[in-house]
Amino acid sequence: MIKFVGSFETVKSLPRTQFAEYAFVGRSNVGKSSLINAVVGAPVARTSNTPGRTQSLNLFNIDDRIMIVDLPGYGYARVSRTDAMRWLERLEEYLTTRRQLKRLFILIDSRIGPRDADLDLMDFCDAHAIGYQIIYTKKDKRIREASQTQICHTDHGAMVPEILETSAEKKTGIDKVRAVIGIK
Repeated sequence: MIKFVGSFETVKSLPRTQFAEYAFVGRSNVGKSSLINAVVGAPVARTSNTPGRTQSLNLFNIDDRIMIVDLPGYGYARVSRTDAMRWLERLEEYLTTRRQLKRLFILIDSRIGPRDADLDLMDFCDAHAIGYQIIYTKKDKRIREASQTQICHTDHGAMVPEILETSAEKKTGIDKVRAVIGIK
C-alpha cells in the first residue's frame, strides 16, 4: 500500500518516523518523478514537462515500513538564485541530519552524463559519508553527448559501486531499484 504522507517545506517539519528512507534527487528534468512512479508502481509523484516542479520534500509511505523521499531537483530549473540557494541549503540539511536515510539515489540523465552540479553533490556526500548510488535514467533514449564524464566508484568513498541503469518508460532496471529498496 502506497500512501502520500505530505509535502514539507523544511526539514524540521518532516515527520519523525522509524521507517527507513530512500531519497531520490537529481538535476531538474532528469526524470525523477517518472522513475519514482515506476519504482512504486503507481502515479504518486507529480510529473511535468516543465523542469523544477518539485519544490518541496515529498514523502510516500510504502507498506508502513519504507519512506520514499522525492527531493527537489537542482541545476536547471528557472528559479531565482535565492530560491536555488534555499533549495540547496535544505538539501544539505536533509542529507546531514536525517538519520533514517538509508540510501540517496543520485539520478543522472544517461543521454547527457554527469554535470558539475551532480559531481558537486557526489563530493558533498563523500565528504560527509552519506551513502549514495548513481542511477542513470532515460536509458531508452539516444545519447546526445559522446564525450561524457565517466564515474568511477573508486574516486568516491561514499558511493555504492553498482551504477543502476533505468528507463521509466520501458520499465528497464526498475526491478533492481526495487530490490535495493526492498519493494516487491
